[in-house]
Amino acid sequence: MTSILAKKPKKMKLKELKTLGQQLLSSRAHINNLPLLLGFISPSSPPPHVLESLLSLQSFFITVLADLPPSQSSKKRPRIDDSAKQDPEFIYRTWLRSKFDEFVTLLIEVLISPDTEDALREILLDSFMEFVKLGNGGSFYFSIYHKLLRSIVNSPTPVDFLSELLALKYFKYIDVRYFTFISLEKLAKALDTKDAADDETAGGDGDSGSQPRESMELSIHKIHYIISHIPPLEGNDGKSEYEMWSGSGLPSNEEHDKKKLSKAQKAEDKGWKAEKQTNNVLSPASIAKKMKLKFTKAWISFLRLPIPVNVYKEVLATLHQAVIPHFDFLTKSYDIGGVVSVMALSSLFILMTQHGLEYLNFYEKLYALLSPSIFMAKHRAKFFQLLDSCLKSPLLPAYLAAAFAKKLSRLSICVPPSGELVIIALIHNLLRRHPSINCLVHKEDGDESEEDKNDSGSEKRPGIDHFNSEESNPIKSNAMRSSLWEIDTLRHHYCPPVSRFVLSLENDLTVRSKTTEMDIKDFSSGSYATIFGDEIRRRVKQVPLAFYKATPTSLFPESELCGWTFKYEGSNEIKEQKTVEEDDASTKRQRIEC
Repeated sequence: MTSILAKKPKKMKLKELKTLGQQLLSSRAHINNLPLLLGFISPSSPPPHVLESLLSLQSFFITVLADLPPSQSSKKRPRIDDSAKQDPEFIYRTWLRSKFDEFVTLLIEVLISPDTEDALREILLDSFMEFVKLGNGGSFYFSIYHKLLRSIVNSPTPVDFLSELLALKYFKYIDVRYFTFISLEKLAKALDTKDAADDETAGGDGDSGSQPRESMELSIHKIHYIISHIPPLEGNDGKSEYEMWSGSGLPSNEEHDKKKLSKAQKAEDKGWKAEKQTNNVLSPASIAKKMKLKFTKAWISFLRLPIPVNVYKEVLATLHQAVIPHFDFLTKSYDIGGVVSVMALSSLFILMTQHGLEYLNFYEKLYALLSPSIFMAKHRAKFFQLLDSCLKSPLLPAYLAAAFAKKLSRLSICVPPSGELVIIALIHNLLRRHPSINCLVHKEDGDESEEDKNDSGSEKRPGIDHFNSEESNPIKSNAMRSSLWEIDTLRHHYCPPVSRFVLSLENDLTVRSKTTEMDIKDFSSGSYATIFGDEIRRRVKQVPLAFYKATPTSLFPESELCGWTFKYEGSNEIKEQKTVEEDDASTKRQRIEC
């Protein structure tokens, strides 16, 4: 074959080239025409010759591609026995695979070449995407598509026309968009790693890194151009049926091979066809579920790159419309409620405190999470620690701190003892951090706020609690008009740790120098088992005894029954019975004496 290539004339007429293609398609005996045709897929070849060779090679490889073994560089290449490697048919197909890989490389080389005419570039791209569509058994051929994008990004010259053509003709297909995000994520990570390595190398080389830096900026610009031209996923009505590029048809040689399939292979083929038919039109929900993750990963990987100033301006100009609306996963998860909101709270808290994210109604949603079920949740320990951190700011309004303190106080009535310990610790920290709500600790019946005085229609009977526990908005809960009377009831709790721990709230928490904050971590993971274990390990000086030091004279001491007198109805009857018995005895004696 190499001799044929060596004897190939530099100039061949178009008619002769067409004859080579017809011979290749007619019989395997003319397989040596394949390297000759590949030689014309070059940026230096005349466009008519490139086009004629392309048509012949495309028709040839489409028919044999399904039977070729995986590429040498493929990770999914199976192990092959030595006996199979000696098979002439296997050697032939392996050689064809190497020629197809060479063909793909030559196609990409012509596509990104600045000398290629735009009309020819469009034809070459269409042919290349046909291999992406049919070259992997009917599913998307990601390896060669990723190779194309990698060549576009790493090309030393701009290829805006090719990128624009790819976006205009193929980004309307949902699977092309999906795999484009995957490919761009890999390319961005590779550039980020390369940039870090270049920084270490250029540390002592002066200006030697200027050339790689220019190449890096050009690659970043290309990635941004591609990722910014991928259309958004959602349709206008939210019920659009998205079109697939791959999976729309079977390979052209499948009908021929179907006759040779065994029964098991036919069954597998039927299952594949059924799966293909269901995947032709994906539901918007299933697409969004997969696409949003790939969209997020691709953009995050891109934004981590050392973006040049000109690209920065382009990114910032469209970021609020093209990117940020799709980064709402955490906020939507936080709005769901229940356990999902608890799990989303951690990530959302990091974004707010460390990255300046502003989230409206954050505390209102956090207030709504306070319910008895949260004390039974699996992730309650993390939630209570985050709750304490969210309420740590001294800039928190008094009404908001009072609402959380009162809501926790009300929950102490209906939660297990382990939850009551957490509540006491949280309220302790709230009272210490926010002295303005210490009025909730002790409020006389005669104490009236300005709101109570102005509210002429409200009832002013003593013992009325104005707090509305059913209100989800902490502003409207009227917590400042209430008190923490529920905490006072815990002083008589049946569980000794609770009744002892609540005494810590009797200290003057407004004097910060004499008090310390409670570590919520020490109480957030409590349960009946931990409370029982702590009580067993606790050393007690005075233990209740099961015997008396002196024999009691009565069941109840007189000191406990002051002012009480007890009169037994049966006492007079007993006295009367004794009198009758004495009279009978005396009568008997008189009879005997007589």
